[in-house]
Amino acid sequence: MKTHDAPPAAARNAEQVLLLEQLKQVADGLARTFAPFCEVVVHDLLAPEHAVLAIHNNLSGRAVGQPATELGLARILDPGFAQVVANYPNKFTDGRQAKSTSIGIKDGDGKYIAALCLNVDLTLFQGFQTAMNQFVAVDAGAAPQESLDPAGADAIRARIDQFAARLAATPRTLKAPARRVLLQELRGAGLLDMRRAMEIIAEHLGVSRAAVYTYARQEG
Repeated sequence: MKTHDAPPAAARNAEQVLLLEQLKQVADGLARTFAPFCEVVVHDLLAPEHAVLAIHNNLSGRAVGQPATELGLARILDPGFAQVVANYPNKFTDGRQAKSTSIGIKDGDGKYIAALCLNVDLTLFQGFQTAMNQFVAVDAGAAPQESLDPAGADAIRARIDQFAARLAATPRTLKAPARRVLLQELRGAGLLDMRRAMEIIAEHLGVSRAAVYTYARQEG
């Protein structure tokens, strides 16, 4: 991640020199943070013929000392040009898709003197996205039909919900006496004989399995 100083440019005042030097440090920090996916470029708009002042994580094939881009020239010509242009689509010279952000830097007089540009290579991330889409895809029509939820679990939950609704309550607000009556109804419907029935009931009521076993012994 090596950078070089650009060729000498027009005279600058002390403030402009300081801003450019500080911007180079910001660019260096950003580049180290987002390497190797993000190219970070500092453009010196006071020297548009040799605008590229520093370039890190070089993805575009450009070199220090190359001229300003159209966006840079637009800022030079118009101080009212947008200071931040974020996440616009771009392309590298080899056709790779990129996402770019350009941040204009003004001096105390409101004059654009520099721009900090971030160019993210989307190729790898698009590959990740494709792989993840493939990984999470399921074929709803494939056989056999299977669920990791125990058979009958929905029936137990539905019966609990119905019981709570009759009492104008929710499953988790049922008091101990109501829970004992609930267990009696579930037993009468044969739902306590289902696999993991006690665990399912406990989860739906928001209590421990030990509590459910206690209510089951006390029901009736």
